[in-house]
Amino acid sequence: MERQNQFNFVLFFSLIIALGLISFSFCLAAEFRKSEKKDLRFDEKLCYLHRSPAFGFGIAALIYLFAGQVIGNLFICRKFSRRDHRSGCDNKIKRPSIASILLVFSWITFGIAVILVSVATSMSRSQPFGEGWLDGECYIVKSGVYIGSGILAVLTLGLTLGSTIVIIRQKRVEEDRKVHAQNE
Repeated sequence: MERQNQFNFVLFFSLIIALGLISFSFCLAAEFRKSEKKDLRFDEKLCYLHRSPAFGFGIAALIYLFAGQVIGNLFICRKFSRRDHRSGCDNKIKRPSIASILLVFSWITFGIAVILVSVATSMSRSQPFGEGWLDGECYIVKSGVYIGSGILAVLTLGLTLGSTIVIIRQKRVEEDRKVHAQNE
């Protein structure tokens, strides 16, 4: 049983790392394939910007980031749900655990990464004459936005993994205490 748990953890760990690296890779590809200033076309006061390949890379980066965050959090929820739930006076309000803090930071960085990638990806769509991206004006993604988003994606999934590791270590300590208490 212990061997199967180790295999599941290694599989989970590998999957989350792979999803994070794939998301980062798509963000990196989007950075190098985003629209440049030279791609803008002007017709008097109206501008036009064709659809950039960064659009597809940004969508793919979002999909892999979402998948990693959802899978990671489902794994964490599964680990939390297996804990012994005590009732009565033993169920006092405690200060947040390190795992919870890491999980909160994971969601914060996830939200920032999703906003950055979504906005940059939206700007990479076609911006027709007179419509533009916002208020009829054309916008170009600044350099470094996709790379910063990729770094946040990796950080997000790293924090999720960190939370998982802390939870597993806490469970092992609790199990060791129970075994030690039973042996006495």
